[in-house]
Amino acid sequence: MAPAERLSNLPPYPFARWEELVVRARQRGLDVIRLDVGDPDMPPPNSVIQALCRSASQPDHHRYPGYRGIPALRQAIADYYARRFEVSLDPDTQVLPLIGSKEGLINLSLAYLDPGDVALVPDPGYAPYARGAVLAGAEVYTFPLLPERGFLPDLEAIPPELADRAVVLWLNYPNNPTGATADLSFFSRAVEFARRHNLLLCHDSPYADVTYASPSGGRVGGAPSVLQVPGASEVAIEFNSLSKLANMAGWRVGMAVGNAQAVAALGQVKSNVDSGLFLPLQEAAIEALSMDPAWIAERNQVYLERLEILVRGLQGIGMAASLPEATLYLWVPISGTVGRHDASARTSEDFARMLLDTLGVAVAPGSFFGPAGEGFVRVSATAPTERIRQAVRRLETLGSSRAATGT
Repeated sequence: MAPAERLSNLPPYPFARWEELVVRARQRGLDVIRLDVGDPDMPPPNSVIQALCRSASQPDHHRYPGYRGIPALRQAIADYYARRFEVSLDPDTQVLPLIGSKEGLINLSLAYLDPGDVALVPDPGYAPYARGAVLAGAEVYTFPLLPERGFLPDLEAIPPELADRAVVLWLNYPNNPTGATADLSFFSRAVEFARRHNLLLCHDSPYADVTYASPSGGRVGGAPSVLQVPGASEVAIEFNSLSKLANMAGWRVGMAVGNAQAVAALGQVKSNVDSGLFLPLQEAAIEALSMDPAWIAERNQVYLERLEILVRGLQGIGMAASLPEATLYLWVPISGTVGRHDASARTSEDFARMLLDTLGVAVAPGSFFGPAGEGFVRVSATAPTERIRQAVRRLETLGSSRAATGT
């Protein structure tokens, strides 16, 4: 029996395909250093693990947990937003726990998009923004994030007639893959644009607490929320995750907050798709959401040290790497890189394959994030620091060998 026709329009998830290449490289005996995925290698605070264990030891904590999350978790999310962003949320109508934010991104598209509708999606961008629209049968219009604009979109360049047809607008700051940040002035313009064109502004913000400088308009120690803009909750829903906030990627705990109608619609889809978060995970999440900010600052300092090592190493082989203000990533152009042969014939995936096959260093091809990502690679700082140093030593070997042969 043939699968549904919608799958014919849905290409394989790029990182799933890349994972197979990494596995095959390891089967050939390569010691692969993974700098391709944003998968935190450090654990969450010990108090979070203890909270999980305490809850899981309770005999009655293994039943169905309910669809909307326990009230204490919704309140903890609202308290986090109040403390971190000075944003007031109603935990009963404006907060919804998620099984990781990725499922929320896809399910939001199913909640809001019908065949023929338009989703406005950044390029480069995280694949689920467009993939959710494709699954819903909607059209995808991409708008570019260009280096000369600091990877911020020119929303006014979107044709007005297309913006009027669109239903959702996706934004993501701090940005994956570019590491760019946005300030409240930009978010104010985005909220006004969404209001003018009757759009649901969907802001994906899992890196808000993985920052290394205070963006203009943001609070010291983190990036701003779109919901800090007055009236934003009338047109915006924001997604966040404990994957990056608290190093809990495998735990699959996220949140959607903001516009009450959008939260309710997303909840309606989810109640038909999943049965909620395991109760011990919810109680651990409550602990994570109230953690000491000093833990976050110390964790971010480790990431910053790793990024600095990577920047020095990449610059040493001729790559124009620079430190981001936020996220776990370097977004690095490959043009002029030592070790490339025919620049006109090679792609970002070719370059990444060369690093994987030659050095055992895995980075993410920029093309995985959309056509505008071609010509870049994304390098993640989520390997242990000594492995980062080892990867840099391998890159230096590549640079030396190419220089010696004049290529």
